[in-house]
Order: sequence, then C-alpha cells, then structure tokens
Amino acid sequence: MAITFSDLHTESGLKSLENYLSGKTYISGDKITKDDIKVYGAVLEKPGSSFPNASKWYECISSQLAPAFPGKAVGVRIGGKGAPVEATPAKAPAGDDDDDLDLFGDETEEDKKAAEEREAAKAKSAKKKESGKSSVLLDVKPWDDETDMKKLEEAVRSVELAGLLWGASKLVPVGYGIKKLQIMITIVDDLVSVDSLIEERLTVEPCNEYVQSCDIVAFNKI
Repeated sequence: MAITFSDLHTESGLKSLENYLSGKTYISGDKITKDDIKVYGAVLEKPGSSFPNASKWYECISSQLAPAFPGKAVGVRIGGKGAPVEATPAKAPAGDDDDDLDLFGDETEEDKKAAEEREAAKAKSAKKKESGKSSVLLDVKPWDDETDMKKLEEAVRSVELAGLLWGASKLVPVGYGIKKLQIMITIVDDLVSVDSLIEERLTVEPCNEYVQSCDIVAFNKI
C-alpha cells in the first residue's frame, strides 16, 4: 500500500517525512529510486536541524543528483499548495524491473510540461549567473628573425578551448629585424586560466616550433 506525503512545504508535512525516514536511508529499498525523486521534488529546500532524518536523506539525494546537473543554479521556489506525494514503503525486490518501483502511474502531459518548465527555468538562471569575462593582451615572441610570423600566428590561433576567443592582432618590431606578435583574447574566467593557456598550450609542441615565449601585457575584467 502506498504511503502519502502531503504539504511537504509545511512543518507538519516535513514531520511526517521525518517520522517515515526513521531508520531508513531511502524512501523505498536500499538505493535511490523514482520514489525518492518524486518526494525530493516536492520538498522546497533542505529540511532544518529539527528534522535530522529528512535532512540527511535530502543531502544524500542531492549529492547523487548533482553530477547529472552540473550547471550553477540560483534556487527556485514554487508557490501554491501541491498535490499529495505518494511513495511505497520498502519491500524486497522481486527482480531488476524498474516498473516494480514505479508506483505513481504513467507520467501525464501536465507532468512533462511542468518538468520542461523547471528545466527551462534552471537553464535561464544558470545563464544569468554566467561567469565573468576578461580581455587579455598577449606578447608572443618568436625564436629569431627567421621565424615565419604568419605560421606563428596560425599556430597560436589553432589553440581552441571552451571559453577562449581570439581577437585582433598585430606585429610589433622588437629590434635586430625581429618582430613579436601582440594578440587580444577574450576569456570566460571560470573556464580559462591564462597561465595554463601559456604554459600548457602556447609554449609546448606544436606551438613552440615558432614560439619562444609568451607574456601577459594587460589583463582587464569586462
């Protein structure tokens, strides 16, 4: 017989969940199931210290779901009174068929639409919280005056990284017939480290066939 959790956004609802989880790690069985996902979605936030069983269960489910949603969420609260959430008490599994654990019936069109809206809201929030960007001016120096500067620039621009955008460039005389390449880049701060770009990409093979050294001339937040 299915157990019903009602008003999990209220203290009384959380108390019923707290009592049910006494001595249990999951809602059903000894591993995460659709029951846990259903109940987890109805709990608005991590239960407080007055609900230790529910709080521990919430953290456990959160940690297992986190790898599937790597984006940075800002938190979404849903108003209104939700429908009761039903789950089944743990029982010995008859086999590996997931249908044995699906006690909520087929997913309705309304459920699918609500799930899509939640994912869209998460994606929109993640975009708003996108990491800052920086504009960086680099000095790229060749080995000598015989270095083909066109091939040097091609080698530099061949480096591709998520969050890296190559910009305008120019050749600047250094002396003794040698010129250096000055080139602008725009980076997403959380995705690209300029030090790593220089040490691990621009001054190693194949770029080091043309590049002797690379230095940061200017670094500005956008």
